Amino acid sequence: MIGRFMGGRFGGGAPVPVPDRPAVDPVAQEIAQMGASVDSLRAAVRRSGSILPPVLTSQLRHLGDLMRDAVADIQIRGCSTEQRVLLNAMICDYVPTPLQSYLALPPAHHEEESSATFMFAEQLATLEQTLADLLNQIRIGAVEELSTHGRFLADKFSAQDVSLQLQQPVSERDPLRLEGQPWHH
Repeated sequence: MIGRFMGGRFGGGAPVPVPDRPAVDPVAQEIAQMGASVDSLRAAVRRSGSILPPVLTSQLRHLGDLMRDAVADIQIRGCSTEQRVLLNAMICDYVPTPLQSYLALPPAHHEEESSATFMFAEQLATLEQTLADLLNQIRIGAVEELSTHGRFLADKFSAQDVSLQLQQPVSERDPLRLEGQPWHH
């Protein structure tokens, strides 16, 4: 910065190169966006707390917690594209869309025993099971990856490689005898 100022004031200096910004990983951006979407969904559930029956509030909060865990897991462990697409669809569409539809219903349908509440609760239970399965698949994938790496290491280092073994000396050598000196008993 000082070089640029001094060069500009007193002329003649070569322009100072500006370092390139590191490339942004699109998958990391997508995962960060999913995390922000989960936070928005959880905030929407909190704002709707007075309208939603307790059973739905409880399910939605639990689903929000599971989604947050799933996003944290894929940030750490990674996952397949299909798993990421499914999680993103759940966060951005499969939960918010029916929530908005439910909230748009007349207040009479927001009762604990209404058919709309029952249908929405069933949908949330299905999503919860699907999300639990997805989390399990992600974790199993990490276990399988660890197992595969363990087999690789076992194959690589358990085989007896002659070039890596220490060679035994042909004759025993007395450590007190100097090289080149005759052997005396």
